[in-house]
Amino acid sequence: MTNRLNIAMLGSKFMGRAHSNAWSQVGHFFELPLLPHQDTVVARNPEELAAFAEQWGWDNHTTDWRAAVTNPLIDLVDIGTPNNVHAEAAIAALEAGKHVACEKPLAGTIEDAEAMAAAAANAPGKTFVWFNYRRVPAVALAHRLVASGAIGRIYHVRATYLQSWGGPDTPMRWRFQGDIAGSGAHGDLNAHIVDAARFITGEEIVSVEGAIEETFISERTDGDQTSASTVDDAVLFLARMQGGAVASFEATRLATGYLNGNRIEIHGERGALRFNFERMNELDVYRTDAARGERGWTTIFATNEDHPYAAAWWPTGHGLGYEHAFINQARDIVVSIAGGEPLVPMPDFADALQTQRVLEAALISAREHRPVAVT
Repeated sequence: MTNRLNIAMLGSKFMGRAHSNAWSQVGHFFELPLLPHQDTVVARNPEELAAFAEQWGWDNHTTDWRAAVTNPLIDLVDIGTPNNVHAEAAIAALEAGKHVACEKPLAGTIEDAEAMAAAAANAPGKTFVWFNYRRVPAVALAHRLVASGAIGRIYHVRATYLQSWGGPDTPMRWRFQGDIAGSGAHGDLNAHIVDAARFITGEEIVSVEGAIEETFISERTDGDQTSASTVDDAVLFLARMQGGAVASFEATRLATGYLNGNRIEIHGERGALRFNFERMNELDVYRTDAARGERGWTTIFATNEDHPYAAAWWPTGHGLGYEHAFINQARDIVVSIAGGEPLVPMPDFADALQTQRVLEAALISAREHRPVAVT
């Protein structure tokens, strides 16, 4: 079929499920120029893989990722593996002429991220990074409002990503292994809110002025085996943005009482915006053009046809969930591959590299106790 987009996906765990759901659902809700086809899924465990492929609608499955990404029938390679293997698979796919969609952070190390961006710059395929929160309707609306000048010059950005699943009873997994993950809460959670700040404001972060990195849980168990946890549990940092605004970022897996507290506030000369993913269909807006005695926060329930992506979904007032941001991104990936424009800006490898540079600057600042410019 000339209008079919054949996909090979690497990874069959959390993100494998999220991406599989997106590819299987996107054609039901959006008019697409290409039909996504779930051709091949790749993972390490052949027994689990067969069951995964059957459950999620993949035609083929294999443990040989290189054969999958170089298969001449494949058009798009979707990478949802641990961070340390993003670069090898992505570069191989780009060299084979494929389009590549990769999970965030772009890589486990700045060196791998730079290599991926360099490969993408010289490849015919397009690249995409799954910063899925950009495609929550309320967040996309925040981006549009700032771009329209609704809140004027930006003074202050405040972003936090607070989770509590990483306590001492949490068993060892790859996210706690520095040689695999690269970093802990920092790369996992700060990556999202750094991207959100850059996306919503349209401004780059130019320096990290100070940072703290802390590992509270130094050992974790897996069955009878105990091993070192070699990533951060929390990273906080202060930054400056190119338009002069100051910003703060905080990510932790030990914020007792929070499940998925992804929050951002943007304060400007004519108004402010705030978003909390735990109330993901809502965007709070404050405008200074109201009479002083009538000013206050207004909550917009971003579920009607005037809001980004919402028209494709349910009647006004029927909210969306976590999975819908992935489906919205799948729509924009397909449209972009076909030569169209995404509904809101799509991060490619070059864009995601800039977020990785901010993350790297924060780690250097924390470890060397000094300000660090973001190149």
